[in-house]
Amino acid sequence: MWPDRPEEQVPVGYVTNGVHVPTWIAPDLAALFSKHLGSDWLERQDDPAQWDALLNVPDEELWAVRQSLRRYLFVFLRERARNRWAVERVGTPRVVAAGTLLDPDALTIGYARRFTGYKRPELIFSNPERLAAILSSRERPVQLVFAGKSHPADDTGKHHLQHVYRRALDPMFGGRIAFVDDYDLHVAHFLVQGCDIWLNNPRKPLEASGTSGMKAAINGVPHLSIGDGWWAEGYNNRNGWLIDGGSNDPNYDVVDHADANALYTLLEQSIVPAFYERDANGIPRQWLAVIKESIRTVAPRFSARRMVKEYVQRMYAPALEQRVPVAR
Repeated sequence: MWPDRPEEQVPVGYVTNGVHVPTWIAPDLAALFSKHLGSDWLERQDDPAQWDALLNVPDEELWAVRQSLRRYLFVFLRERARNRWAVERVGTPRVVAAGTLLDPDALTIGYARRFTGYKRPELIFSNPERLAAILSSRERPVQLVFAGKSHPADDTGKHHLQHVYRRALDPMFGGRIAFVDDYDLHVAHFLVQGCDIWLNNPRKPLEASGTSGMKAAINGVPHLSIGDGWWAEGYNNRNGWLIDGGSNDPNYDVVDHADANALYTLLEQSIVPAFYERDANGIPRQWLAVIKESIRTVAPRFSARRMVKEYVQRMYAPALEQRVPVAR
């Protein structure tokens, strides 16, 4: 829009979104932070230096917290399904789709957001047979938990939602896919705190930010995402995983195929092995290193505290200084 101006003189800027850490952090994790970072860690949440102490948190303590958070999620899902069965008298398929067959010890991938076309909620189902092999492994099972809603006027989004729900009913996947209905903030808290991975696979460059991934990452749920939105800024090659099919083809089908293949490869070769590789004490050291790096790098940089400060420093204060007095 201003090709004749150097970048520093272009009158358009940005401030990346952040999430309200006190609202979204799990109480068990907050207690761990208070123990190892200091009781005033929330007051210093936007200071990257304080988060370096997280690297010294014993793996055993962090793993115990992460195990508890995943189990809280499954207790929530099962009680919710029990209520559907006992009170609402729903049929058996809906009870299964609600997650009653999920394994509380298995690697759990969460996908929860508005269902719409550009977010490609069905990308992971591009090759059903390959996905089924990943999910149904006897020794290293993986499971998917979906939640979300579509805009009332978004028919494409509604169709995606319906298709994903049908996948949760498909015996091909052995009950390892769940769809949590009536998605709201209460459901969101359990998901961003209790899953092991947060999946985000929009079509570049259409993702504006993607704050659900920030909420998950500060809870030790590493991001698995396309390099778009906040992840283009946040990914450092150690704090999660980048889905990159390497295709710039103008044909969406070609790009989707490449990205889906990259997603499957990451799961098969990197993510699943890291989660299930345990030492003699049953601790996944490599996995916990990613969790620590996720929290350490995301919490200070993508907090609402940092965001508001940046608005003041970069936008509000300069605007105030440049105000021209009004003649009276």
